[in-house]
Amino acid sequence: MAASTDERPRWLPDFCSLPVLFAVMVVAELLVLVAEIAPSDETRPLLPRLATVSVFAQWLALVCAVCLCKLRPQLEKLSPWLGVITAYALMLAVTVIGSALVFEIDHQLGLNLTLPAQFEGRFIWRSAVLCALLGAALLRYFYVIEQWRARVRAEAKARFEALQARIRPHFLFNSMNTIASLIRSRPADAERAVEDLSDLFRAALGRDSALSTLGAELDLMRRYLDIEKLRLGERLRVDMAVDELPQDLPIPALLLQPLVENAIYHGIQALPEGGTVSVRGHRETNAVILEIRNPQPPQSVRAAPRNGIALDNTRARIEYHFGTRGTLAVDNGAEEFVCVVRLPDESPDR
Repeated sequence: MAASTDERPRWLPDFCSLPVLFAVMVVAELLVLVAEIAPSDETRPLLPRLATVSVFAQWLALVCAVCLCKLRPQLEKLSPWLGVITAYALMLAVTVIGSALVFEIDHQLGLNLTLPAQFEGRFIWRSAVLCALLGAALLRYFYVIEQWRARVRAEAKARFEALQARIRPHFLFNSMNTIASLIRSRPADAERAVEDLSDLFRAALGRDSALSTLGAELDLMRRYLDIEKLRLGERLRVDMAVDELPQDLPIPALLLQPLVENAIYHGIQALPEGGTVSVRGHRETNAVILEIRNPQPPQSVRAAPRNGIALDNTRARIEYHFGTRGTLAVDNGAEEFVCVVRLPDESPDR
């Protein structure tokens, strides 16, 4: 099956986005500062000259960015090398035409902001050289950044596909053993456990491109905890306070269950007396905060340190779907292990 347009590797950034525009303007201004602060034959004070050149450079940078923004769909239809050459030539053409236009307007109005009339060629040539240097650096920088982001997305997707393909074998075996032991003595509990286990595997084998909701993922977490309660009995206690959270918030499927599984496997299960898994959530400005706590067993009886896999998977998936707006923070204390998930919440009813 052919890859969709969104799945094709991108070599040109979105010049319509504010971060890219900001980067272009900052780099252009840095180049202006270097050019103007360097020793030269000064005929005008530094600050007025710097202000004039800055306005000119920022105007050219914005015009180039707008042109690349509008022509991005057509440029990305070309091969990467041809597209880069075309984008580079476009930037140079805009700079040459813009410089000639500014030079002509300056002399028509008598503002004397550029060079004398006999140096028109030098003015345009210098502008083109600066654009060539700036354009080459920016295109290379954005290309490297886009490739890095593509690798991050591919890695996060691969990790999620690995997570989809399996739920830890020990959990499956333990759950099936629990169900088998309940069939005769507590058939109703066994039936409910089979239904909960079915829902968990349905989520694990679902489509990776489909988003779930926070409410559905919290319900899935409850089903998983119910199964573990049957296995661990009174050793597992659950304290959930998540009523304040928006149930319809879109989040990746199977995002939270691995965190409570990690809390039970590395915390509760290793303690003879068991303990409490605390799941609490609240809302902040444009964010949902979910905190999962579990007691830590003594260092001598802790399970093999494999919890990093689940945490790394979850962190990579949060970054894949939300970028820097979502985070997973971990506090591996001596007596308590805490995971804090921060997800963006842009609901209008806050």
